[in-house]
Amino acid sequence: MERKGEVTLKGNPLTLVGNKVAVGDKAPAFKVLSQDMKEQTLEDFKGKVKLIASVPSLDTPVCDTEIKRFNDEASRVSKDVAIIFISMDLPFAQKRFCQEFDIDNVKIFSDHRDADFGMNYGVLIKELRLLARAIFIVDKADTVRYVQLVKEVGSPPDYDAALKALKAAV
Repeated sequence: MERKGEVTLKGNPLTLVGNKVAVGDKAPAFKVLSQDMKEQTLEDFKGKVKLIASVPSLDTPVCDTEIKRFNDEASRVSKDVAIIFISMDLPFAQKRFCQEFDIDNVKIFSDHRDADFGMNYGVLIKELRLLARAIFIVDKADTVRYVQLVKEVGSPPDYDAALKALKAAV
């Protein structure tokens, strides 16, 4: 399934590939890689409320700011919450980024191998093989409670709306 124009880069329409996820849907399963190359799945966070953020690349100004902001916020949320970031960056680059910036309150995973998350959540950008900027809030029963797909890939998400939805799901 392809959806042209749901996101843009510098105003130019891009094509998203995969299944579009909506509020009320059962959260799709996914497989990604941890920084030590171990496979991680949605099942690994069973029983937690999950904020899952997809970003194009950690080493860009907007992604850098987003990850640091949620890393700070993670220290103030319930232990029943997992904040997860997924990008197409290689696990080695993610590990370096996390070490360099003391990112230790959020989990960061790579979708580079299979684009499984990107396809299952409908955020894979066909033209770039990167993930669109999006936030999904998934409750403890793995039901999607909130979706924010950022129209312009180079723009930040609405942090306040995402955090409000996260608090409501806890």
